Amino acid sequence: MAAQASDRLAGDDHVVPLTRGVSIAIVPFLLIAFGVLYFWPRDTGRLFAWTMMPPLTPMILGSVYAGGAYFFVRAASATRWHTIKAGFPPVAAFASLMGIATVVHWEKFNHSHVAFWLWVGLYFTTPFLITGVWLVNRRREDPAALDDVAVPAVMARIIGGIGVLAVTMSFLLFVFPQRAIDLWPWLLTPLTARVMGAIFALGAAAVGAFTERRWSAFRLMLQVEISMLVLILVGGVRGAADLDSSNVLTWLFSGGFLGLLIASAVLYVRMEQRTR
Repeated sequence: MAAQASDRLAGDDHVVPLTRGVSIAIVPFLLIAFGVLYFWPRDTGRLFAWTMMPPLTPMILGSVYAGGAYFFVRAASATRWHTIKAGFPPVAAFASLMGIATVVHWEKFNHSHVAFWLWVGLYFTTPFLITGVWLVNRRREDPAALDDVAVPAVMARIIGGIGVLAVTMSFLLFVFPQRAIDLWPWLLTPLTARVMGAIFALGAAAVGAFTERRWSAFRLMLQVEISMLVLILVGGVRGAADLDSSNVLTWLFSGGFLGLLIASAVLYVRMEQRTR
């Protein structure tokens, strides 16, 4: 009887209570970090787990936290697992890299600040929680949701290629931080270079486009990406003084992020029109 019940549950695309519970628990930490880093980027030494300079770096990390908070709010209320599944492996990778960076650069943190212990608690547990959620819930996925539309194959390959590029950037930043420091368009330290590497690891969500073309599996990921890009670009304007205008990467990043935002918004609108 137990085996029969398990068979009935498999493929029902249900979001299990564990997924909802973990998602709800993570949101407050992300919102607090977003507020501190995005609106008080010059006060990280006083308000955060470690001092980040220049202000552009905390604003970018804050943008990522805001996008993450939105994702987990939606994950907590989702009714179908396949609509949120793509976000969990990249978040696990991001959290794992942040945890490793914390250990490697332990001396750079403010050990007497409560924010540091919240940071440690988050990044030493989240990789296991998120991975566990994904492993538990993936058995419930419906591989072929009804009444769905597909992202065009060419577009899916382009999205997947962008994901591969992001993962490559993540590897280079995290493994070769000194090389990144020499090339980057704003000031980095070995720690902030690895943090940027962790941020780029979130782009791994796009790699799934090679095997998953259902728009319902793309929709939330695109919403998260658009929200992050808007905040990052606004942060870039606020922190323009931190950028080296003579560095070609300044203009590549600015133009690339703006172009990606426009392309993502156009794709979102067109796919929503097809859905309707």
